[in-house]
Amino acid sequence: MPKNKVKRGKGRLVELSDDESVNDNASVISLQSDDCGGSLEDGGAAEEFGSVTEKYEERFMQALENATEKSIQTRVTALQTACEILMLRYIPDTVDDRKVTLIDIIDKSLRRGKGAEQANAAKLAQLLSIQLAGDDIIPKGLNQTLNVTAQDNAVSYDARAKCCTALGLINFLSEDNIGDILGHMKNFESIFCGSYLKGDHTPSSASAEAAALHSAALGAWSLLLTLLPPGDFVSFMKERTLLPTLPNLMGMLRSPHLDVRMTAGEAIALVLECGRVHDEDFMDEHLGNLIEMTKQLATDSQKFRAKRDRKTQRATFRDVLRYIEDEISPEINVRFGKETLVLNTWSMHHQYTAVCSAIGSGVTVHLAENDFLRDVLQLGEKIMTIGAVTTKQSKLEKHLINAAAFKARTISRSKHRDKRSAVIN
Repeated sequence: MPKNKVKRGKGRLVELSDDESVNDNASVISLQSDDCGGSLEDGGAAEEFGSVTEKYEERFMQALENATEKSIQTRVTALQTACEILMLRYIPDTVDDRKVTLIDIIDKSLRRGKGAEQANAAKLAQLLSIQLAGDDIIPKGLNQTLNVTAQDNAVSYDARAKCCTALGLINFLSEDNIGDILGHMKNFESIFCGSYLKGDHTPSSASAEAAALHSAALGAWSLLLTLLPPGDFVSFMKERTLLPTLPNLMGMLRSPHLDVRMTAGEAIALVLECGRVHDEDFMDEHLGNLIEMTKQLATDSQKFRAKRDRKTQRATFRDVLRYIEDEISPEINVRFGKETLVLNTWSMHHQYTAVCSAIGSGVTVHLAENDFLRDVLQLGEKIMTIGAVTTKQSKLEKHLINAAAFKARTISRSKHRDKRSAVIN
């Protein structure tokens, strides 16, 4: 089998911690990792762990009840609350007990709801799949509903984008049939092909909202690509029927929309990484044009683009260019608790980004406690801490301890002070 040329230790190393601020010069991967490294909730650790979990479960059950109300705003708020809870807490037993109810709510919201309700329902489907990762997560019926909604031109772009993202993550966590995976990837391509070059080789004129949908569909396609065996992937690419051609993906680099350009650049790096594992000369005939296009994006200084957008684009495409030319993957360390997750391949970057985008600031909880996610991201066995519950001292306890220490300190010091309690005549 050809040697994997991914080089270690020479790539850009970004140490991520909970207290880091956003770096304008970081690539999109670094920014997403930073966004996911924040604190889980203000003051949550000050309360006793068991009671906090019970309160969350009560709120979650109330949200499920409200999600069936007649008022649209009540349903949307309930879905948002349920999503927030599942992002911040890992409660698989509670979710599993209400799995049928959750699936029914998601299905009805997707089929009967509009706009925000559909978008939040798709978000809830993602979180359900993460909570129950490794089990028979989503029935085929709901999978089909998500797919139909994603393809429906009458549905809002944001809701369709959320459905694409949900389909990608759900099938990444549960699907192992190559035929089904390829079917989903083909559906995603039918959406993001709207950002291919036109027949006259000019960039797509898709609107910003449509471009966001195309970016989400391409991101979901890339995530499922990480499941394909390298040998099969190379064969599919050579057939030029089951998967998009590299020139089509390169055409997306000329999109006027930043999110499409960056998602396409990272997808191309992933395509080359997967192909080079099996064939060292994979797609070498396109490397000349690809390197030239990537260099232009890595040094872009067009004044009509926002300054922050230019910085983000340059940082991202510097990573892409480094891999295309030297096969050096960007290396990022994601710290959580006493552990560190090392992302040193484009495949791992895509997988972590998908999970991080779904869970948000709750990613540290799920990485520490979700065994299936730990297995997917190669974190090994869950670390068991001595004393499962660690609580902070209450204000009264702190006050009493400080008062006792103050008294003891006063008595000790008074022995060494000059006592002049009487005056001798």
